[in-house]
Amino acid sequence: MDGVLYDSMPNHAEAWVTVMTGRGYAFTHEDAYLHEGRTGAATIRLVCEREGISLTERETEALYDEKKELFGALPAPRPIPGVYDLLKTITAGGYTPAVVTGSGHADLFDRLNRTFPGIPFSRDRMVTAFDVKHGKPHPEPYLMALEKGKWHPQEAVVVENAPLGIASAAAAGLFTVAVNTGPLPDFCLLDAGANRLFRNMTELRDAWDEITATVRLI
Repeated sequence: MDGVLYDSMPNHAEAWVTVMTGRGYAFTHEDAYLHEGRTGAATIRLVCEREGISLTERETEALYDEKKELFGALPAPRPIPGVYDLLKTITAGGYTPAVVTGSGHADLFDRLNRTFPGIPFSRDRMVTAFDVKHGKPHPEPYLMALEKGKWHPQEAVVVENAPLGIASAAAAGLFTVAVNTGPLPDFCLLDAGANRLFRNMTELRDAWDEITATVRLI
């Protein structure tokens, strides 16, 4: 979702940095990108462990609600350049899209349909923070996506932009394509387990037939 379908990570990073530093916790924009893909609660728990503090579940929820409110007040993010054309290429080739995200925003499905008309997204093929016990980099989110879609691993291609998401997909045994839409160096994505790396969505679209042919041979 974030960083793959929408150019929303700058807003997420700004919201996280504002709420965390406002409470006196050390947190940088780079931290936001490195933690991208975790559920909000998991991110907060990791920061608390690092800071040597403890929050109750209610305090954690309140902190995440504050972050979501800050994010919602920022200008609406635009789609990642080229991703709509990529989605059209993917669906024209017989692939069915699924969304696996650490986000817990309730309006994700409606937003997808407004932004990408004609792409067959389905609530039944979405995995969000509400669905999983273990978020990325644990394989549970992508294993759940396979289960929801009734797919075998060799029938799927994952498109990710974040190290934790790549690690999650790789741990689930999925062919994983990285598109580096953020500020992290390429090696962060490759070291996490990406099978291929592209600079943008247009490059990936142009290589899509090659990618799917490779997956069918695995």
